[in-house]
Amino acid sequence: MPLIQISMLEGRTDEQKKALLAAVTDAVHTSIGASLPSIRVWINEFAPADYMAEGVWHPERPGT
Repeated sequence: MPLIQISMLEGRTDEQKKALLAAVTDAVHTSIGASLPSIRVWINEFAPADYMAEGVWHPERPGT
């Protein structure tokens, strides 16, 4: 049973999240032949204040 967890900043629409989940499910199905009923995919969203990249706190990144 493939278990796929996606972590990303909050802010995407439900439609975007649904499209992402569907695309990942399809990729797992076609690439390793897993049956659709066995595939689990979920999103963990977090606030910008909970994220740092390249030593820069996300709320302080230019353009955010």
